[in-house]
Amino acid sequence: MDDVKRQLAELRAAIDDLDRRILELLNERAGLARRVGEIKREAGARFYAPGREEDLLRRLEQANPGPFPNAAVRAVWREIISASLALEAPMSVAYLGPPATFTHQAALRRFGESARLEPARTIGEVFERVEKGKVAYGVIPVENTTEGVVSHTLDMFLRSELKIVAEVYLRVTHHLLNRSGRLGDVERIYSHPHAVAQCRGWLETHLAEVPVFDAASTAQAAKIASEDPGAAAIAAEVAAQAYGLRVVESRIEDNPNNFTRFLVIGPEIPDPSGRDKTSVVFAVRDEVGALYRMLQPFFEHGVNLTKIESRPMPDEAWQYVFFTDCEGHATEPGVRAALEELRSRCRFLRVLGSYPQGSLPRAR
Repeated sequence: MDDVKRQLAELRAAIDDLDRRILELLNERAGLARRVGEIKREAGARFYAPGREEDLLRRLEQANPGPFPNAAVRAVWREIISASLALEAPMSVAYLGPPATFTHQAALRRFGESARLEPARTIGEVFERVEKGKVAYGVIPVENTTEGVVSHTLDMFLRSELKIVAEVYLRVTHHLLNRSGRLGDVERIYSHPHAVAQCRGWLETHLAEVPVFDAASTAQAAKIASEDPGAAAIAAEVAAQAYGLRVVESRIEDNPNNFTRFLVIGPEIPDPSGRDKTSVVFAVRDEVGALYRMLQPFFEHGVNLTKIESRPMPDEAWQYVFFTDCEGHATEPGVRAALEELRSRCRFLRVLGSYPQGSLPRAR
């Protein structure tokens, strides 16, 4: 037993020494980051560089020999970067709130705990705050693997000149929450319609007779459940912590690989990162083969399309616009040539952004 105690004491002393060295290095890095901020301020340069950030995270993951897991490397350095940015300049970010929603989690995933995160009531309000300079960036949902696109987000890009500067993929897991943690106490269920739809099969199997009511968000549903002993909420586990609830049942979503994609919006397109995505919106002329002719330039210039989504034009009945994602940055020769040729063929074209490709969570 004494030998075990001695070995543990030696290991703990070595860990304590490493922690002191890590702290010294973090403060040395913080000093350099502060100097970077001073130089940027003098030059009038942007403080936030998502391309540089994503490139750094990728390089760290590639250089990591283990056993420290890559997911933890990304999480740790995200907070280091967040704290460093806070030293360079206060980072204010609006997100579709309230707190404890999945969009809040996406904002934390992208900007870390050191950013000043401000909830907004609607997607339109997020756009408005960024447009008026009240915040530096905004975070909004754009599509889910189960429910498809968030139409209001796409429609806002038709009215706004803001750009997409980054994307975040978040695994969405839903939990049934209430005050007691007992299934027998559930008399009413509240949640956002999208969350309800993603759990429809589980609800029909286990709680078919229990009425379900819409809430403005999963966090609002959790708040309702915290005030009503007969109510339950479908929400994230973080909402249970925020509103003092217990988990009745975990992971009740029907699709175990349920992901939501979020966009970060800002005033300017970031510099290339080396692994980028470009999003555009365009409208076609009403003629035979129009869409084929619009997509042809991407094929001819070797540009890989990853998504195309149609939406009705707000001011013209039975006319449509197309939202398209492709691999590469708008400044790359192939992408630039394809977009120039597309512009000459369509009614209008707008580049919504060129930004680092987000990291997809591993499927389960």
